Amino acid sequence: MATGRTHRPATRSRGIPEATVARLPLYLRALTALSERSVPTVSSEELAAAAGVNSAKLRKDFSYLGSYGTRGVGYDVEYLVYQISRELGLTQDWPVVIVGIGNLGAALANYGGFASRGFRVAALIDADPAMAGTPVAGMPVQHTDDLEKIISDNGVSIGVISTPAGAAQQVCERLVAAGVTSILNFAPTVLSVPDGVDVRKVDLSIELQILAFHEQRKAGEEASDDGAVPPSAAKQQRKGPDGDVPAVMPA
Repeated sequence: MATGRTHRPATRSRGIPEATVARLPLYLRALTALSERSVPTVSSEELAAAAGVNSAKLRKDFSYLGSYGTRGVGYDVEYLVYQISRELGLTQDWPVVIVGIGNLGAALANYGGFASRGFRVAALIDADPAMAGTPVAGMPVQHTDDLEKIISDNGVSIGVISTPAGAAQQVCERLVAAGVTSILNFAPTVLSVPDGVDVRKVDLSIELQILAFHEQRKAGEEASDDGAVPPSAAKQQRKGPDGDVPAVMPA
């Protein structure tokens, strides 16, 4: 989810569709893996398979970057890594603060992928006074009383919220007031932000619920293939004078 359009990355001003922007990190991840294996070139079909998209969509996406590859050779891996990194703004250092150093916040602080992808964790912040000074991932946790000063001193424009849901909106408002214009929200709640602030929401429970939906559908299809009545359908039946009838009859 993204809200606010005043703060516009370079990709938007160049006319790159949001759907393409969302796929660029997938291409970059696949390309980085190829680069680490010293693979010099890759075809659109191979890269598309590695990124989980179709090759026609990949070629269309790359056309927005001005990269068309070479017939019979494919795409230069190192050049594409640089090109996509530049479009995503990863060729510069982005200081990030993480607010809420519980289990999830501590796990994020210990994640080694930030630094290699252009992000530097500038500070870890928590509201619990007992956490102040406690080292997490080699950094001392700082109290939320100092949030505004921390953001100002480090030039932070990206904040990560991993607090409980009840505290997330207040933390969000303080981050925005202090100058943060992009927020990654792990709290299980919807944040209200002004124009000019982008929010990306990560909700693991929602993703699991979607998977549960698909698992239920697959179980129902398997039951139907075996001739059995799916549990959901069985609940819709009741006894009538002539046997089982649907709970809702057509008019």
